[in-house]
Amino acid sequence: MIEKTRVLFLCTGNSARSQIAEGLLRDLADDRFEVFSAGTMASFVRPQAIAVMNEIGIDISGHRSKSADEFHDNEFDYVITVCDHANQRCPVFSGAAKRLHWSIDDPVISGDESEQLAAFRRARDELHQRIRKFVEEINA
Repeated sequence: MIEKTRVLFLCTGNSARSQIAEGLLRDLADDRFEVFSAGTMASFVRPQAIAVMNEIGIDISGHRSKSADEFHDNEFDYVITVCDHANQRCPVFSGAAKRLHWSIDDPVISGDESEQLAAFRRARDELHQRIRKFVEEINA
């Protein structure tokens, strides 16, 4: 049996960027990866994140926001921070996890619904590109 690569995406509230990244990697990598997401503190999954993922056929409506504390005793191959705040406050995980940092702009902005959704789409699309490249590099 092939061992799966374990990846944790981490951001501040586990409400948008890390949730989107988790959904994207699960979709792109099938069963080659075990994928998790968490925040430096738990909050809620933003409806805009669910909406922009639904636009590309990925359902994250069943996700829940989790604190990194829930994963303290887990081992990961990669811990990927997707916001600068989480990068500065990233907890230490046991094992030999490789830390990566992707500075993705916060999609939570003021403005009307269309402006907010546009910001979430930009975050989703940038994460999609980075995750595609990440998967290619891991599988090379």
